[in-house]
Amino acid sequence: MGKLDGKVALVSGSGRGIGRCVAEKFASEGARLVINDLDEGPANETLAALQGMGAEAVACIGSVTEADFGERFVGAAMEAFGTPDIIVNNAGYTWDNVVQKMSDEQFDDILNVHMAAPFRILRAAIGPIREAAKAEAAEGREVHRKVVNISSTSGVYGNAGQINYSGAKSGIVGMTRALAKEWGRYKVNVNAVAFGLVHTRLTQALDGDGASIEIEGREIAVGVQRTGLEAAATRIPLGRGGTPEEAAGAIYILCTPEADYISGQLVICDGGGR
Repeated sequence: MGKLDGKVALVSGSGRGIGRCVAEKFASEGARLVINDLDEGPANETLAALQGMGAEAVACIGSVTEADFGERFVGAAMEAFGTPDIIVNNAGYTWDNVVQKMSDEQFDDILNVHMAAPFRILRAAIGPIREAAKAEAAEGREVHRKVVNISSTSGVYGNAGQINYSGAKSGIVGMTRALAKEWGRYKVNVNAVAFGLVHTRLTQALDGDGASIEIEGREIAVGVQRTGLEAAATRIPLGRGGTPEEAAGAIYILCTPEADYISGQLVICDGGGR
């Protein structure tokens, strides 16, 4: 028996990095998963890994920014397993520039993936969650469900060259706290985790030419020069950046029964401070 045994968990952006580690951690604790990635290949790789662990899992492939994605994501859970118990809004990317060089598209796209997409997913989930909560209350049962939204220390402290990302990641904290007040009546704990430096493909070390990822036909520059990463590590009290597995652990903790009375909070996972 795992701590999430039988729980239905939706994890966006779970084909790679932190999201995949979250899905694998949840699966190891008995959850049934709906995973997601923009690209079919990584989504299917995660799906195969989860099924290889003996977990029940299905994939909902596509961009979280699509207007109907929230309904498709929640619908996949309802069709395969039933009412969602855990929702982790993890999908996202960075598209950096200083304010005078940032286009409207660049600004809007980052807010869309980090704020509007989680909003649509959560809006789609409230119907089945509300009905389940009412039925459970009528039976005299208290069942806690969990939402974890992913923020960033860029949203807490700001970061040069990231006015779009910093704004979006600050905004998701406000959304988290508002929803904690709205959904408390349904026994839903809504929290956020703000990550500092975590080593993923978005923060990969660069020794020369930059790297990029493809997002819906656009090449987006990613990565950090190795000297910058080394300098950042010296400012972290624990002396290094985090691993995706450690990041997943911060999310997992907020989804356990031990966190049933924690709601509306922002947990900063950054190795000890700015």
